[in-house]
Amino acid sequence: MASRAAGSRRYLAAALWIAAAVCAVDVVSKILAVAGLSPHRTVVLLGGLLTLHVYRNPGAAFDIGPSYTVIYALIEAGVLFAIVRLARRLRSWPWAVALGLLLGGAAGNLTDRLFRSPGPLRGFVVDWIKLPYFPPTFNIADSAITIGAALLVLASACGWRLDGATPRSGPAAVQPGQDAPPPVNP
Repeated sequence: MASRAAGSRRYLAAALWIAAAVCAVDVVSKILAVAGLSPHRTVVLLGGLLTLHVYRNPGAAFDIGPSYTVIYALIEAGVLFAIVRLARRLRSWPWAVALGLLLGGAAGNLTDRLFRSPGPLRGFVVDWIKLPYFPPTFNIADSAITIGAALLVLASACGWRLDGATPRSGPAAVQPGQDAPPPVNP
């Protein structure tokens, strides 16, 4: 059982490292965007494929519910808590990467809600990346959340589970470490 706990810690550590890296890159990118761009200055790169424009978003994705900033901050804190609790049972690399991306993205946006103006739990999230034909402006944290969610869907569709087990077809599924049951003749 000790090796199972040690293995689980390895996946948890990977998820936390990914989360820390995503959060750090997100925070640094927002600092640079706020310092180098203004709401009135747009930078167009790659022939319009990428536009950099600072937008302070008080709401959720797609600027939904701008007057519920405190509620969004509390929900993000709850999501962080739930992911950390769930991550303690990790024994799967796809899930570790996905949960790390979700955790880092949620932490990056919560950092804005806690430390940016107009004040704690009411701060606006800094969005600064714009793509053509995609209406919302977004940030690194939003990208990490989207990729993490897509990885969770993919992991689930492929049958990868949080605990590292893979479901097998038929009623006589054998779990790792168990002997196969004897065949039944009809």
